[in-house]
Amino acid sequence: MLKLGDLVADRGMKKEGFVQIYDTDYRMPVTLINGEFSGKTILITSGVHGCEYTAIETAIELAKEINPKNISGKIIIIHPVNVRAFKKKISAVVPDDNKNLNREFPGNIEGTITEKLAHFIENECHIQCDFYIDLHGGDLYEMATNFVYYPGIGNNNVIEESKRIAALLNVNYMVKSNAKTGSYNYAAINGIPSILIEKGGRGLWNNQEIYDYKNDIFTILKHFNVLDGQIKQINKPIDITEAVYLESTCDGCWYPKVEAGQKIKEGELLGEVKDFFGNIIAKYYAKMNGVILYMTVSLSIEKDEPLIAYGKC
Repeated sequence: MLKLGDLVADRGMKKEGFVQIYDTDYRMPVTLINGEFSGKTILITSGVHGCEYTAIETAIELAKEINPKNISGKIIIIHPVNVRAFKKKISAVVPDDNKNLNREFPGNIEGTITEKLAHFIENECHIQCDFYIDLHGGDLYEMATNFVYYPGIGNNNVIEESKRIAALLNVNYMVKSNAKTGSYNYAAINGIPSILIEKGGRGLWNNQEIYDYKNDIFTILKHFNVLDGQIKQINKPIDITEAVYLESTCDGCWYPKVEAGQKIKEGELLGEVKDFFGNIIAKYYAKMNGVILYMTVSLSIEKDEPLIAYGKC
């Protein structure tokens, strides 16, 4: 039996429905796929940030397409986690308390709704799985190249297993993360091999992006023999172990000089912030040779907000 909240799927069955978060009125759309045969349990979450549409549509299509008769093991798919932000088209945060879910791990069952969500995902979802895939992409104001994060903090065996899976995907780059609070980071710290995939952004998605995203998930399912089939890898991602996360030093208007996926050189101008009169008030230069992983593309920017993330390569 596969169970999450009041949702239950028996062997060889698929069950879809909404799962309530503890004593709140918050409900997440979930699909449970309990395979015909025994095997690994895979957790897939999407929409931790509610406007990362490429990830969310991928999860919705996976949940609809995967047949439990073809599965050895169990799959839990949440599509999306941050359903209220999705409905209201609010980026980055849960609108109830204005908190970023990926900054609230470990959660708190007695806390705000975002803290309760984090607690639920950790204690009801993470705990059931053998491997965890967190689906992301550029938010409404962001654009990302195709890459995958693997955890850099935790047991060495967990890190190496996560890295091995990341290396199987048809993305351009795999990036070591030293964060501690993200959903997949915290799962890894607690002994669960995990990755986070980034694709797309700007509130857009298309069929080709979804097709490619789903194929990466199928690759992981095939690796664990949850799904039958041969793994077809077109390109091997470049491993990035050093990255810079650039934040704005002031409020103003943001004028990037680069694009997501672009190769950059040390000393190259990455972008400028101007005031409302068009005067340059800040310039930002690359500290090393590398590639733009993701970036803010909105004109508006506030102090301490992220501008660009780039990795050394």
